[in-house]
Amino acid sequence: MESKYNPAEIEKKWQQVWAEQGLDKAVENPDQPKFYALSMFPYPSGNLHMGHVRNYTITDVVARVRRMQGYRVLHPMGWDAFGLPAENAAIDRGIHPAKWTEQNIDQMRAQLQELGLSYDWEREVATCAPDYYHWTQWIFIQMLQMGLAYQKEAAVNWDPIDQTVLANEQVDSEGKSWRSGAIVEKKLLRQWFLKITDYAEELLQDLDKLPGWPERVRTMQANWIGKSTGAQVVFKTEGGDALPVFTTRPDTLWGATFMVLSPEHPLVEKLTAPDRVAAVDDYRKSAAAKSEIDRTAEDREKTGVWTGSYAVNPVNNARIPIWIADYVLMGYGTGAIMAVPAHDQRDFEFARKFNLPVKVVVQPEGETLDGDTMTAAWAGAGVMVNSGPLNDIPAGKGEAESVPAAIHWLEANEKGQGESNYRLRDWLISRQRYWGVPIPVVHCPECGIVPVPDDQLPVTLPEDVEFSGRGASPLAQLGDWVNVPCPACNRPARRETDTMDTFIDSSWYFLRYTDAKNPGQAFDSIKANGWMPVDQYVGGIEHAILHLLYSRFITKVLRDRGLISCDEPFKRLLTQGMVQNTAYKNPKTGRYVAPEDVTDPQNPVDPDTGDALEVFYEKMSKSKYNGVDPKSVLTKYGADTARMFILFKAPPEKDLEWDDADVEGQFRFLNRVWRLVTEYIATVGANGGSPSKDLAPADLSKDEKTLRRAIHTAIQAITEDIDGDYQFNTAVSELMKLSNALTDSAAKDSPVYTEGIRDLIQLLAPFAPHLADELWHQIGHSESVHCSPWPVFDPSALVVDEITLVIQIMGKTRGTLEVPADSDKAALEKYARESEAAQRYLTGKEIKKVIVVPGKLVNFVVGSE
Repeated sequence: MESKYNPAEIEKKWQQVWAEQGLDKAVENPDQPKFYALSMFPYPSGNLHMGHVRNYTITDVVARVRRMQGYRVLHPMGWDAFGLPAENAAIDRGIHPAKWTEQNIDQMRAQLQELGLSYDWEREVATCAPDYYHWTQWIFIQMLQMGLAYQKEAAVNWDPIDQTVLANEQVDSEGKSWRSGAIVEKKLLRQWFLKITDYAEELLQDLDKLPGWPERVRTMQANWIGKSTGAQVVFKTEGGDALPVFTTRPDTLWGATFMVLSPEHPLVEKLTAPDRVAAVDDYRKSAAAKSEIDRTAEDREKTGVWTGSYAVNPVNNARIPIWIADYVLMGYGTGAIMAVPAHDQRDFEFARKFNLPVKVVVQPEGETLDGDTMTAAWAGAGVMVNSGPLNDIPAGKGEAESVPAAIHWLEANEKGQGESNYRLRDWLISRQRYWGVPIPVVHCPECGIVPVPDDQLPVTLPEDVEFSGRGASPLAQLGDWVNVPCPACNRPARRETDTMDTFIDSSWYFLRYTDAKNPGQAFDSIKANGWMPVDQYVGGIEHAILHLLYSRFITKVLRDRGLISCDEPFKRLLTQGMVQNTAYKNPKTGRYVAPEDVTDPQNPVDPDTGDALEVFYEKMSKSKYNGVDPKSVLTKYGADTARMFILFKAPPEKDLEWDDADVEGQFRFLNRVWRLVTEYIATVGANGGSPSKDLAPADLSKDEKTLRRAIHTAIQAITEDIDGDYQFNTAVSELMKLSNALTDSAAKDSPVYTEGIRDLIQLLAPFAPHLADELWHQIGHSESVHCSPWPVFDPSALVVDEITLVIQIMGKTRGTLEVPADSDKAALEKYARESEAAQRYLTGKEIKKVIVVPGKLVNFVVGSE
């Protein structure tokens, strides 16, 4: 038997055994309760970081416990493998994206396996594999047939030098192309969209069905969907063109003194007067070069230009000028707003800058506002004025207030109608790149848009592609691939050359895991319904909006298509905190300094400038020189220690601050467990003794009862920590307490001690799976500890027959006494008076008062001698 804990040897041994035994394969047994545990799958960058380790360890503990609790568990892993980095690698290094991605997947898979994660690797998926994106394309076609996929013109980031479309990530903070350095422009292209807005109300309302999600995430999604109620009102240009506007304050229509259109609005050119063309064109070009964030920033100076045209206010027939301004975005609302400068600060600033009229329609109580002299917009309460039928009505959205009154008037006079609007926009999925899922449609001059027939899927990516980073999408430059016969009429046609947003790949992968190797379907509905929804989903807060929202949307679409029965994909969500480490930063230059360049950590200075450095914890990052390579930890301490530290250092939802000393502390703890069990084996033999579960409490000595109480206290606490809010840090603390109780026990030759050793190993198993299986086999078991049942808490073990009563004289402890636990106050006082301590300290003294605290102490107050 090994006398020393050797994690490298043990972990390699058990990883091989588990793989050979198929221990982690999901079992399709409807008679067992199911549990679907899932971590958000990674982009295959090539290397795991500590954030990955934390995410996957958390989910693995949950999966392992549920198996031991009798659930059939699905715990898969795969790769979110399409995306821009692979294409950049092709450009920079001359390696094909597929080869680069496959190499990275192989490397990361090996790293994951070293952590001892209990994945069913037979269900592994990679979104870049044709047998996966075949079904991504099929799902797109389902949505096309449902009327949920469509094309329209939309703005893209355009590099005028390289003549190529750029992703948002390829545009730097100054609005320049990452490669050419050119100022990026906005250009309109026909792009594909998915109608997520058709599901906006359901996506909002069904957040109430997710009590297992953090409130913060539900709020973020609700805000992103952004429901607002108001009215749709149609303004008309003097030429008769309609300009629909949505407003949450239709009661202020009488105060609208101008309109503002987005520079991208389709009517801008038509509405621009001949003498305004040059100014409007220049402004539109300037706006196209700005990001949405810059355009909508509250604190930036308002800019705009008049088109030379007018609209007619439908409520009072007032003639108001039409301007364009970059703070109005075509992607939000209708791309047109009515401007009420007296009661909207943004409109007020614009009106003051361009000398536009300000008309007051809400007067605050006790004041008289004048549009000519106002210094800021009034957005508060008041009474309606200068508003025709609304005059004298209290301003507001209440039942008897101005907003519902305005909507009623608009509808009665056919000037507009009440409606809800959403901030949520339809999902733009077109990407003018190679490394993504080809959109499976053909453009035919005769038939229009024709979906690729199911028997011709997948539309695979061609391999003979040149990557330059310049010009049109690499796919668009391959004539042999682009030019195909129309599937409907067989005449010459062209393939769609856009690929899909990679968020589509990750919005249904959890369904593919339920039937990962099915060659004829995206998934079998019976299997999917047998596993869905995911019971526990774990991932970063950075995915709180888009990934989770898109996954919810696609789930509802597939439900409506009759493919699955669940409304929501993820029953419970845990957003784990970041892993942080010490960072050194020069506050004057903003430059980070590597720890190895800091000669005196107590008084750190920049080695180049001599400036004092700021020292603080920050998210691990290469650019901040504070990352810790998981491999270095695994090599020195082993996977079990890394797992224990990750779980012990902080609650899973909180940020974790890296500390080498704490890693060492967990390694020492596992060594103590190793010694504890091996010493037990040396004393009682490999098969140990009989556990105490069948012994009556009356048969146990005081030491045995004390130890058994410690055992079942640990079982209860650890089970509650895992079944509740996943407080793994306190669960590890309970493991340490149980280990100490066993070490200090005076009942090492008792069956209770045998019970304690076995329970300790089983409770340790989800946290340190390799060590636990090794020790489990050493105490005589042939089956894996991970196949053994989770220890069951026995409430009777916590029943206390005796308590330790503290004897105090004048508040000072003078002794202790073991007394029956059910003693009442009178009995406790009697025991205390008869105690040796009382006899020694009370003889010859007058007892003035006796204070009895049941279950704890008796305090005698005596008179002075």
